[in-house]
Amino acid sequence: MKLTSNSFADGARIPGEFAFCVPAQEGHVCLGGNRNPHLAWSDVPAGTKSFVLICHDPDVPSCGDDVNREGRSVPADLPRVDFFHWVIVDLPATLREIEAGRFSDAVTPGGKPGPETLHGARHGINDYTAWFANDDAMRGDYYGYDGPCPPWNDERLHHYVFTLYALDIERCAVDGRFGGADVRKAIEAHVLAQACITGTYSLNPAVAG
Repeated sequence: MKLTSNSFADGARIPGEFAFCVPAQEGHVCLGGNRNPHLAWSDVPAGTKSFVLICHDPDVPSCGDDVNREGRSVPADLPRVDFFHWVIVDLPATLREIEAGRFSDAVTPGGKPGPETLHGARHGINDYTAWFANDDAMRGDYYGYDGPCPPWNDERLHHYVFTLYALDIERCAVDGRFGGADVRKAIEAHVLAQACITGTYSLNPAVAG
């Protein structure tokens, strides 16, 4: 199976229109276009009954003490953890493409609604749900796609891995309010094939990429 995008090349920088935040002269960052990127796939295995799509960033700091703090930086060698940006299950087996901006086309304070979404699919919550939990203006359940917003003082280039899974089941065995880790566990025994494409992003002007 092969996964491609017209929005960015594999291994290349993700444009700001697909990011949650973009660089700014004042305050370091401002809101980006937050559109979901275009994705298309081919060479789907026989017996595929549905697809799952997960986007995660494996470069998120494991400790937030220095994150976005003036006069500090997040060292590149700090241990990192996964941050889920998009979790969608039950995409139909006949689907071969997601249009840019189809599932997300701006930042929605408090998060977009879910879990039900287009094509009879279901969205999980992404990790902005936990990130904004203590922010009165932004807190809520963040369903669907919300793009890159790495710390503006992070010394490490962040990678955004979009992984498509072809499954032998029509419905993923998750319900209600679920996240990326829940879906990964639920599909372990049902993956016929998988493919990925990776984009990079940084809000730190000192970091290339």
